Amino acid sequence: MNSRIVAITALLALAASHAAAQSRPNVILIYADDLGYGDVSAYGARRLKTPNIDRLAREGLRFTDGHSPAATCTPSRYAMLTGEYAWRKPGTGILPGNAAMIIEAGRTTLASVFQRAGYATGVVGKWHLGLGPSGGPDWNGEIRPGPTDIGFDSSFIMAATGDRVPTVYVENRRVVGLDPADPIRVSYTQPIGDWPTGRGNANLLKMHPSHGHDQTIVNGISRIGYMTGGKAALWKDEDMADAFTRKATGFIEQHRAKPFFLFFALHDPHVPRVPHPRFVGATAMGPRGDAIAQLDWSVGQVLATLDRLNLTRNTLVLLTSDNGPVIDDGYRDDAVEKLGDHAPAGPFRGGKYSNFEAGTRVPFVVRWPARVKPGVSDALVLSADGLPMATKRIFFIYLLETV
Repeated sequence: MNSRIVAITALLALAASHAAAQSRPNVILIYADDLGYGDVSAYGARRLKTPNIDRLAREGLRFTDGHSPAATCTPSRYAMLTGEYAWRKPGTGILPGNAAMIIEAGRTTLASVFQRAGYATGVVGKWHLGLGPSGGPDWNGEIRPGPTDIGFDSSFIMAATGDRVPTVYVENRRVVGLDPADPIRVSYTQPIGDWPTGRGNANLLKMHPSHGHDQTIVNGISRIGYMTGGKAALWKDEDMADAFTRKATGFIEQHRAKPFFLFFALHDPHVPRVPHPRFVGATAMGPRGDAIAQLDWSVGQVLATLDRLNLTRNTLVLLTSDNGPVIDDGYRDDAVEKLGDHAPAGPFRGGKYSNFEAGTRVPFVVRWPARVKPGVSDALVLSADGLPMATKRIFFIYLLETV
């Protein structure tokens, strides 16, 4: 391969600042959650198959030395959107579900660069960067600040993670489906309300914790944190991938006529791993393997939508993960027992939470048929490089054409 350094995430900068409006590509950033280097068949997995991610790798550029900015989710997402390493800013560790937003309203972000360039911008999926002012959001009113204050025109998100309360979706500035007569209350310090907890009601659980995760029960799963109220707005874990994927493909449909930037932040295969029934048994690895099969389906739905709308050629799709893999992450879901000879981290040591290589070494695939030649690259790339490159308007596409 060409020995020159290639900053692949600067493609995002190119997309946002390309001089000819009619040739500007659409951009979709697919951010998986806890997907390891070895969890994708294009990267060597044998016990499970990821045909849609493999298609991206086959038709695009597969990087073998791609990294996330951190070995956990919140700091990786912060760095990816702001271009600033999270360790430079206190308070950017793993956030509780009721945390205030940690990116200042009005700050330049990857999304705001696209927005200023005339792109339609949207985020769908896992957020985990906090919402609301100091003290946390008002779940029963307008939630501000949020994604729409840092460059996203629209958002459909979960506040934190599936294993943390509140277990509701937030669209733009409000909880989806909330009944005002049943207000939401959330606490991470003490029990509230009368909803049962996993700690004292194991008989109500359909998935049991292996450590922690024993507080408020929602949908038969005990979570981190306490919650009461908002029953009409509660999500059903089994339907989460469908809900996010439907919103993501709907965004593409809605903005098909002009350039768009979509940050599609998948929750799979983060815990609790509760795939839709049609994916149960899709692999021999239990819920974790089945959640990866579900993740791959979500990717396939996005690709099929691009194909159907004739947008494939001039759409840049970048797929990566927020950090490396974890097997037992707080629930007894057979992930350890059914792992077999599968190596989620591939040939590397460590994983999520780890300082070792597999904490940040993750799948990293870019496809842009109009400009990027398919192949494999061993260039060192990082998903936090996009914003600095965008603000400097550095064009690395010409380097890519020589890879």
